[in-house]
Amino acid sequence: MDGVDVAGRVDGRTARAERTRAAIVEAHLALISEGDLRPTGERIAERAGISLRTLWTNFKDMETLFEASGAEVLRQQDAAYRPISTGLPLTKRVDAYCRQRARLLQLIAPSARAAQMREPVSEQLHRNKLKHIERVRDEIEELFAVELAEAGPGREQLLNALVAASTWQAWSMLRYGLDLGVDQARAVMSRTVGALLAEVAPD
Repeated sequence: MDGVDVAGRVDGRTARAERTRAAIVEAHLALISEGDLRPTGERIAERAGISLRTLWTNFKDMETLFEASGAEVLRQQDAAYRPISTGLPLTKRVDAYCRQRARLLQLIAPSARAAQMREPVSEQLHRNKLKHIERVRDEIEELFAVELAEAGPGREQLLNALVAASTWQAWSMLRYGLDLGVDQARAVMSRTVGALLAEVAPD
């Protein structure tokens, strides 16, 4: 019986710790989404309703918090992602792909903008970005496998061009550099992706 009590206490502590960590991550992302792109530990702790000491007990530094918050952003993207049929005609695949990319990029926009500010001095934020790029690359390779195969020796260059046109850096340029609305930015992305693939589309 004592063993059961100990196990219960341990499970309870673990559950509380997980809830606390989740609350910290939620507070971090909430502050960012509200425009506080560089929230301090003090502001995050206050938003999460915990002490600063508790914050740094759960996360040893900002890098570990960036890792957890990055994982949560990826989870949110996964939840919002909808598979696109590879059997659709190319024009319909391009349209569906770019509509989904625009939606997902808008979803991560606050955290991506915040990460952009700190990435030059954060190895973890750089790793987080590479995970997003890898996912885009994998999706393109699956969805446009036929067209990429048609590219022959130029496959890797075409793949890199498609990835570059589909990631946050390009979207940020369209939205905040050129000051385009979401629909306008999506149309530019669709035109770019469509033109790249049309060059190698089988007759």
